[in-house]
Amino acid sequence: MEIFELIRKPWPWYIAGPLIGFTVPILLLLGNKSFGISSSLRHICAAVIPANISFFKYDWKKEAWNLFFVAGITLGGFVATYLLTNPDSLIVAESTKASLTALGITDFSGLMPADIFSVENILSLKGLIFFVLGGFLVGFGTRYAGGCTSGHAIMGLANLQWPSLVATIFFMVGGFFSTWVLLPWLLNLVN
Repeated sequence: MEIFELIRKPWPWYIAGPLIGFTVPILLLLGNKSFGISSSLRHICAAVIPANISFFKYDWKKEAWNLFFVAGITLGGFVATYLLTNPDSLIVAESTKASLTALGITDFSGLMPADIFSVENILSLKGLIFFVLGGFLVGFGTRYAGGCTSGHAIMGLANLQWPSLVATIFFMVGGFFSTWVLLPWLLNLVN
C-alpha cells in the first residue's frame, strides 16, 4: 500500500522534472520520434474526418504512436482523478489567495477555481471569454508557433532548436501578460 501513498502525493521538482526530461532521449532512441501533444489533434482529424482537405491528407498511421500516447495521458488523468486523488488539501500561498480574492476568485479547493471553471459559467459571458475565446487563442497560438508548449519547451529546447527557444520565450511572456494584465481586466469586465 505504500506505493499508492507515494503516487498520490505531489512529487518534488527534482524528481518530476528529470522524468519529464527523460522522455526526449527515450523517444529519440526508440524511433526518432518527436514529443508534442498538439499534433495529435491533426492526426485524430486525419484519421476520423473523411474530407478532402489537403492539410489532413497525409499518412497519419506513421504517427499512430502519438495517438496512443494521448490516449494514455487521458486514461492516466482519469486514473489520477478517481483512483489516486491526493488526500491532502491543496496548498495555495497566502499572497496568491489575497491577489485572487481581490479579483473575485474565492474558491481554492481544487486546481481550477470554480469561480471561473464551473458548469454554471459555460453559457455566461465569463464562460464565453474563458472557454471559447481562450480555447481559440490557445489553438491559434499553437498553430502559429508550429507546436505547443510541451513540444517546444521540452523537445525543441532539448534539441537546441532556435524556433523553440523563441516560441518558449513568447509563451512565457504571454503567460505573464495574461496573468498580470489580461486576467484582472477580464475578471473586472465580467464580474
